[in-house]
Amino acid sequence: MPAVLYNQLMQHHVQWEEKDYDELEEILNNKDIKAVFQPIVSLLDGNVVGYEALSRGPQGSTLERPDELFAAAEKFNKLWELEFLCRSKAFARVKGLAKDMMLFINVDPNIINDERFKKGATLEMLADQDFDLGNIIFEITEKNSIDDYKNFRKVLDHYTSQGYKIAIDDTGAGYSGLRLLAETRPQFIKIDMDLVRDIDKDVLKQALMKAFYEFSVVMNMKIIAEGIESIDELNTLIQIGVPYGQGYLLQRPAAEFLTIHPLVKENIVLKNKQKKQEAFHTPLTMPIGEISRRDPGFPEAITGSKALEYFNENPHLMGITLLQGDLPVGLLMKNKFLAHLATQYGVAVYMNRSVGSLMDNHVLIVDYDMPLEQVSKLAVARYEDSLYDYIVVTQQGRYYGIITVRQLLEKTTQLEINRAKHSNPLSGLPGNILIEEKLHQVIESKEPYSVLYFDLDNFKAYNDTYGFDNGDKILCMTAQIIQSQLKSSNIADFFVGHIGGDDFIAIVQGVDVVPLCQTIIDYFDVRVRGFYTESDQKLEYIIAKNRHGVEEEYPIVSLSIAVVTSIGCKFKTPADLGEAAGGVKKKCKLVWQSCYCID
Repeated sequence: MPAVLYNQLMQHHVQWEEKDYDELEEILNNKDIKAVFQPIVSLLDGNVVGYEALSRGPQGSTLERPDELFAAAEKFNKLWELEFLCRSKAFARVKGLAKDMMLFINVDPNIINDERFKKGATLEMLADQDFDLGNIIFEITEKNSIDDYKNFRKVLDHYTSQGYKIAIDDTGAGYSGLRLLAETRPQFIKIDMDLVRDIDKDVLKQALMKAFYEFSVVMNMKIIAEGIESIDELNTLIQIGVPYGQGYLLQRPAAEFLTIHPLVKENIVLKNKQKKQEAFHTPLTMPIGEISRRDPGFPEAITGSKALEYFNENPHLMGITLLQGDLPVGLLMKNKFLAHLATQYGVAVYMNRSVGSLMDNHVLIVDYDMPLEQVSKLAVARYEDSLYDYIVVTQQGRYYGIITVRQLLEKTTQLEINRAKHSNPLSGLPGNILIEEKLHQVIESKEPYSVLYFDLDNFKAYNDTYGFDNGDKILCMTAQIIQSQLKSSNIADFFVGHIGGDDFIAIVQGVDVVPLCQTIIDYFDVRVRGFYTESDQKLEYIIAKNRHGVEEEYPIVSLSIAVVTSIGCKFKTPADLGEAAGGVKKKCKLVWQSCYCID
């Protein structure tokens, strides 16, 4: 490079540096920093739980952007002065923040070792503010590497002992971030937005997020997913169990303490409700639409060049749905499209023409409410070359989204595992966790319902005489009778659970259960006799020792059904239902044969 040109470039560089220095000095002297706040939102209910305080330089300035602003401060050794100014601007707004809200303050690791930071500058700023120190979270941003982790940890311990909390930013962005996480043991983990971006389409990212979530549960930390920008990203994070989120979809940074859009909050509440209901779903009952991905559809007339551009911009997508208006008419899978382009004249023929001639117009299209199991059967019945093509989902005839075969298999397996995990091992019926969730659900629904509590009388004496193996057979028979009679009745919605031992429960929509109770009892009384010897059937009783070791006559096992209903809307919790059922059950026990009592 000629010396003259080199000198000119160096002079120009120096001028730019001087300009940045002068501008930074002016910002610091005039305290010309604007504090903005971005909400951190609970992904369980959509409520704002806190805000991250962010800073902006003067509008139109070359240092308006925070990355440029802090880079200049670091270059000119003004990092503490800038951070002090930004923090003071944020704390000046604390009075406008609800007392239970958290405030996340960005901190460069190098500042923590600064004596001015150690001397309690933050405490001084908050001295006249009625703000709980436990709601101040120092968010460590690793812009620079940390040389002495041991000393760094000691400094952090000093602040946490005063009540402050620690968050690690950009977790998952690299090894150094993971080491910082391991060394500092923070209360909050903020997951880097690169891991959140398109997580709904990337199985690897989902697996990593699940690993971080499971780690956070074990270590009693809370995860915050940053950079949420789409509904599908949000829904995937909710499904994984991530408790908090932040991003433009939820709310952009603003000078005021804003909440999130009502429609986004409604979506969060709905997805969490669906997640709870999954516990009661099987592949036979779960609607396919609840796990569908909201990929955009494209007009049938889209050109090959536009389709290729979309695939290149979204490398995780394997297909696009083609539409006529809102109606899906075909599917263009990426592998088949690229195969056509790879032919001798493929690029010349298809790049500027509609891809309609290449689409599969025999695509599998299913309705939102079709159960997973039915969709699975349709999917595997396709020809082998289409076996892994997307499945298109419609709602009220209009395009809604897509399902991949991987999603279908994973969700089916997950439902079966969840069902098995929370089911009674003997009867296979849902156990107490699912029962309690279902009771909460029907109580909150405000729809009429009846709860039937089943209890076997004289069952212990039978077990002692005939053995536990035969006792288990009676329990399985009882479960089978309850289920079969509910299925054959005209009750549209019901749930059967096994509380434990010889206690069962059924929850049904509607309150006219008299015929159902009588039918269950009739079937039970006939079939239970088959579990006794002929001689005991004739006697109508067996002889067994009571709890005091004295022999007594015990009648043949009978069935008591205690029924409580929602008439009068008197129940607010499952405990209220249980207490009422206990009173009804006592009335049943006064009758020495199978019976039912309705509250």
